[in-house]
Amino acid sequence: MFVRKKNNKSGVISIQVIGKPNGKYKLLKTIGSSSDPEVTKHLYHLGLEWIDDERNKNQKEFDFSDEEQLLLSALNQIDSITESGTDALLGKIFDEIGFNVINDELFRLLVLSRLTKPGSKLNLTNYLSVYKSREYDVWEIYRYLDKFESTYKDKVQDISYNHTVKILGGEIHILFYDVTTLYFETDQMDELRVSGFSKEGRHQNPQILLGLLVSIGGYPLAYEIHAGNKFEGKTMLPIIESFKSKYKLEQLIIIADSGLLSKQNIKDLQSKGYEYILGARIKSETDLIKKQILELEIKSNQSVFINKDEYTRLLVSYSESRAKKDKHNRERGLKKLEKQIVSGKLTKSNINNRGYNKFLHLEGQIQVEIDKQKIMDDIKWDGLKGFVTNTRLSNEEIIANYAHLWNIEKAFRVVKSELEVRPIYHRLERRIQAHICIAFVSYKVYKELERQLKLKGSKLSPTKAIEIAKSIFTIQAKTSCSKKVVKRTLLMNNDQKYLADLFNLY
Repeated sequence: MFVRKKNNKSGVISIQVIGKPNGKYKLLKTIGSSSDPEVTKHLYHLGLEWIDDERNKNQKEFDFSDEEQLLLSALNQIDSITESGTDALLGKIFDEIGFNVINDELFRLLVLSRLTKPGSKLNLTNYLSVYKSREYDVWEIYRYLDKFESTYKDKVQDISYNHTVKILGGEIHILFYDVTTLYFETDQMDELRVSGFSKEGRHQNPQILLGLLVSIGGYPLAYEIHAGNKFEGKTMLPIIESFKSKYKLEQLIIIADSGLLSKQNIKDLQSKGYEYILGARIKSETDLIKKQILELEIKSNQSVFINKDEYTRLLVSYSESRAKKDKHNRERGLKKLEKQIVSGKLTKSNINNRGYNKFLHLEGQIQVEIDKQKIMDDIKWDGLKGFVTNTRLSNEEIIANYAHLWNIEKAFRVVKSELEVRPIYHRLERRIQAHICIAFVSYKVYKELERQLKLKGSKLSPTKAIEIAKSIFTIQAKTSCSKKVVKRTLLMNNDQKYLADLFNLY
């Protein structure tokens, strides 16, 4: 049996109980009708109560034991079953970081849902309704994003900064910066959403640039979005300067990969008094410096400085494991090229200098072949890595600090894959800003969950912990006489019990 709402042409809604007593659907009872939403809501609940009463009458006709009758009666009093594990786990982390000072229920829901059920806003409303007993219309969420509090960006960055300072022992001296692209599922462009070089290979799609500043350990500190065709090298100094000024920081070391390496950036960092460690493009150095690099006799895990100018030094290191990786990647790329040449899929018309296409040689009009000399020249660089720096840190400290840059690469990977922050479907800039702000907070919660799992000695990944939490449900029942609400959280297996005990959830 179920309750049905039936509309007529005059706008009056009839509340009916439908059943299937003889294998065919049949009208069992008309509860009432009205055009007033409040009245129809009341009638709908009366219909549910009528169904409960009928079921109770029918159950008495069967020969159940007293214990079974008691159990059936209890089951009939269940009011709701909701997924509660993620609210308990992620809500706890959200509060401990300090985001709960933003007293906004929908903001909290959007952040936690980005971690548990990322996707479109329409999918989100279905998820909230089915699993959380929260009723939101998709346009209600869009209107919320349109009115998204402009101060939230500064607030969440302040909260994230203060929490990060706390867990890192009170100081931040090293900042890591990188940029990625986020594409839109549309052909329309504007001043912000513009086609440009896409790190995701989506050159035909409009995109934005996302610049992210993180601490050692990969904890997010600040972000900024830029037009999709902006040169990424020009995005670094403004966010660093703003961050330094806002929190009155001194003696910062800036670490970034070779994509941010430009003469202007080095000049600006130098003039502003920053120390820096930037990934070097050693194959693009002057002929003199390249000659010096290739003449170096360094063994695995050793490094040597080469002075570039009065202020800047080039640290060159060698690693056997990196050499093996370089060789493996080159051989794999060459095999792919050879297959394309043999199959005729690689022709002069689609040759470019990207990736391992640099090993190709064009002869005459149509002859495409692999240039063996270019391969031999490339082999000389296997295992070599360069760092441009003005710091006075030791060689080992420079290499060790730069190695932490993988955390920001991981951040982008998590934001794109786990949190599914792209493709972006929003058109209005204020919605885009809100979307990125929510993703920033979600990633901070993800990183704190990861940190606490490690601190507690757990082998669970954040993703696995969230999956377990999503399987924890709470039953809410209402007693028939006193109407007292009773709740019970179900921990049905060892994984659920382990997670609940680990974080003291219930």
